[in-house]
Amino acid sequence: MKKNEDRLLVKIAQMYYEENKTQSEISKILGIHRTSISRMLKTIREKKIVKIFINYDFGGTLSLEEELKSVFGLRDAIIVPSTPNQDKKIKVSLIGAAAADYLGRIVKDNDLIGVSWGEALAETVNAMEKKDCKGVVCIPLIGGPSGKLASSFHVNTIAYEIASKLNGKSMLIDSPAILESEEIKKALMETEYNHELSELWKKINIAVCGIGSPLISKHSNWQGFYADNLLESLKGEQVAGDILSRFYDINGKVLDTIISKKMISSELDNLKNADYSIGIAESLDKVAGILGALRGKYINVLVTTEETAEAVLKMNNKA
Repeated sequence: MKKNEDRLLVKIAQMYYEENKTQSEISKILGIHRTSISRMLKTIREKKIVKIFINYDFGGTLSLEEELKSVFGLRDAIIVPSTPNQDKKIKVSLIGAAAADYLGRIVKDNDLIGVSWGEALAETVNAMEKKDCKGVVCIPLIGGPSGKLASSFHVNTIAYEIASKLNGKSMLIDSPAILESEEIKKALMETEYNHELSELWKKINIAVCGIGSPLISKHSNWQGFYADNLLESLKGEQVAGDILSRFYDINGKVLDTIISKKMISSELDNLKNADYSIGIAESLDKVAGILGALRGKYINVLVTTEETAEAVLKMNNKA
């Protein structure tokens, strides 16, 4: 039964993508309702029966990538063409796909990969192709959320799924990122498992992280991860953004916040020591956060949209 279904999907893919037939034409030929054809085309993409490759070089972003690399001393910049009125979910999906392609190209046997959490990383995982690597280990660089967060955005899910795509192993973390006190944090970090994990943070050679901003504090993902009173406590701190809940100013200086000493997450200096520290983020609300991360040298690879990249360069020229 499944073989027949798969055969039909391949037939529809061939007619739509190779023969350039419309959904209505396919519907008439196969005697299947047009809405069913539409659903099947979505399934075709999800099952990766068809792989859509976008050659971004034709999008005119190469000069923008080179400017970012030159200005900030980046190892790489991957800029996805975008328009201001483009749906946010599409933008995040596009940068996730670009990050997945990049990660697939650079990862090699025995790499130790550290990851953060969030929507952009979840999209990266979704877009990754399987690659048969040997000895790859993927670890979380931060603890879990304080509130309710979609499971696909959780750092443990990200670490597990990336390891699975690379035929590797993952370590998980069972502690929240933000604890009630410094004493509880110290006690948890003294356990054998967490101590081992924190030692591995110093040895990662690939980091893959999202970049946050207090300007997105009303977003459900922010509220699901942080305590309710965090934003209030950050006022007056000149916070530009964060990576791994380590908040910094526009110049990348790490700030001492209410959660700094009671938090389980890697120090940002560990990202500086990685061969590849990949920051994945887009949005005009995150421009200051991205600029701070670039100035602080916490990332040496940036994956973002054209719109966001232009805004980052503009803000850098002003400040």
